[in-house]
Amino acid sequence: MNWETFLVDVSDHVALVRINRPDKSNALNRVAWQELKAIFTSLDENEEVRAIVLSGEGKHFSSGIDLSLLMEVGQMTGKGDEGRNRERLRRVILDLQATINAIEVCRKPVLAAIHGACIGGAVDIVAACDMRYCSAEAYFTVKEIDMGMVADLGSLQRLPRIISEGMAREMAFTGRKVGAEEALRIGLVNRVSPDSESLRTDVMDIARSIAAKSPLSTRGIKEMMNYARDHSVADGLNYIATWNAAMLVSEDLMTAFQASMSKQEPKFKN
Repeated sequence: MNWETFLVDVSDHVALVRINRPDKSNALNRVAWQELKAIFTSLDENEEVRAIVLSGEGKHFSSGIDLSLLMEVGQMTGKGDEGRNRERLRRVILDLQATINAIEVCRKPVLAAIHGACIGGAVDIVAACDMRYCSAEAYFTVKEIDMGMVADLGSLQRLPRIISEGMAREMAFTGRKVGAEEALRIGLVNRVSPDSESLRTDVMDIARSIAAKSPLSTRGIKEMMNYARDHSVADGLNYIATWNAAMLVSEDLMTAFQASMSKQEPKFKN
């Protein structure tokens, strides 16, 4: 499909999703938010796709929510019935949250390749990805505090599950820039590449290695790890026992076993 604000390519079972508003520092307007949700819903259903890389065109990954969208939201109050205005505003926020949730609930592993700026709503987006990688010049900032706002799209909920709660609070309260090396040190990213070009290569290599594994297993791993994050160890163990009772005996298991015995690379069905 052709998208107005994104480029999407699929090769070797890996979908490369690129935010394509470089002249706006990849700020996400209303169309972009709608398309982002539709893209991840579509990729979740696409059996050819086994892993997804999310990146940005141009100088920056993304500067977050476009100011035009913020102005639209700001104009929703002040006219007509106050209660109905506030209800509409709440629905807008929930719709934006649903876009980011679509990344998190997508059954395929999502790898964020971040270069340049990752600001505000963009931090919400990468926090919903399974893994984050960045280039040496990248930086992250929870910018909402400097706009007199409380971040409401997921950073305050997801960051404390990725980095320490104290560091997440420091980022939220100060709005300061966290550079690539600090992001690596605090666990916000898995790896730092020298530049944006090598970043793309490095992350695509990781995505292809994931895509070569059993699709049934990778989907199960994501399901189990997301569940375990939000539940007790006992709940997680009970769920994986039930999951494997249903999924363990599969064609993928035999394919992997036979490939191991013959010392060949396994070839899995979608």
